[in-house]
Amino acid sequence: MLFSGTKMSDLSITSILLIVVGFVSLGVSIYFFIDLTNSILQKEKFAVDQQAFDLVRATSFGGAEPLAKGISKAGSVIFMVIVSLILAVYLLFFSPFSRWVGVYFILAMGGVSGLTAGLKSFSSRDRPVFKGDYHGATSSFPSGHASGALVFYGFIIYLFAISKLEPKWKWGINVVLALIAILIGISRVYLGVHFFTDVVAGYLFGIAWLLLCLTALEVTLWHQRRRQRLS
Repeated sequence: MLFSGTKMSDLSITSILLIVVGFVSLGVSIYFFIDLTNSILQKEKFAVDQQAFDLVRATSFGGAEPLAKGISKAGSVIFMVIVSLILAVYLLFFSPFSRWVGVYFILAMGGVSGLTAGLKSFSSRDRPVFKGDYHGATSSFPSGHASGALVFYGFIIYLFAISKLEPKWKWGINVVLALIAILIGISRVYLGVHFFTDVVAGYLFGIAWLLLCLTALEVTLWHQRRRQRLS
């Protein structure tokens, strides 16, 4: 894992920085998500939402909408369920990682889905009328595509980070995965099915939940290695 076999006294500057950045990111994400959620509950309007739609109008071109729909499907419920089940089976029964990795992946994906659904019912924000041809059955806030994509692709980035691949391959693959997660959020705004702030909130919630799950996973694996050394 990220700090496999490492004692606190053995941590490098890079490792310490990763830990600090992780906890700072967690705190910042939770703070801004709560602040944004509170503003949404008070029915505040955000200029950045209209500015985002204005930017879409100014930059739209022929063929962009089908492309955006294709990208958006990479964060859809059906796609996420299918690929998550496949990946969960692999992690639990066929991967070289501890089975705890599979368990926490299931927890991460199941948790983000259930918690996002709960947040949607709590906020009850109307969908934007930017294009007027979409009638969502759920609240607009936060974006489930954004939160789900960040947790799913973020967890895969973690898997590649702890793999034995050469660093150049890790970086290349992980940059592509990060871009996919970002483009999914952008596609939701472009299609007019979410406000920009919906997507931002989805990302903030997603990164907070992902970091919590990965922290719990690393702690679990640390205890597992410790028990194995003592036995």
